Amino acid sequence: MIRPLLEMLRLRSGPQDMPAAPALALMLATAYLAQGLMADRIMVGSDAAPRSVVAIAVQFGLITALLRLRNLAARVPQTISALAGTGFLFGLISILLLNQLTPGEPALGVAMAIFGLFLWSLAVDAHIYRHALSVNMSLGVLVAVGIFAVNLIVLRAAFG
Repeated sequence: MIRPLLEMLRLRSGPQDMPAAPALALMLATAYLAQGLMADRIMVGSDAAPRSVVAIAVQFGLITALLRLRNLAARVPQTISALAGTGFLFGLISILLLNQLTPGEPALGVAMAIFGLFLWSLAVDAHIYRHALSVNMSLGVLVAVGIFAVNLIVLRAAFG
């Protein structure tokens, strides 16, 4: 299971390479949420848990809705597994980077690494959406940016 996720990080495999198992999707989504709570606690603070739950729910809810609209609902478990698995791996990397921060000290290198990680994560999400929705990479990028934007709007409305 780890090999397809690592290959997705390299944009060399897609969600179709994950088992179509709802139990696996649930397990990976739970791990992704737990890791998200750890990363958010380092960076955000007291409202980390609800923020993580909402952010993940929005991402998974929107892609599920898009797959259903395109009559591709059978792809939901694999897509959720791919997003949760790669998200978990990106989250582990972000925790390592966040632990390099020292309060009160400039951290341009860490900031640039986190920005690069964000762009890489967005590209991987676009790649997953492209495969899941059977669209070209340009539309995959549009979906990834759109879901990210909706997520920002929802989080801002819910948490300020």
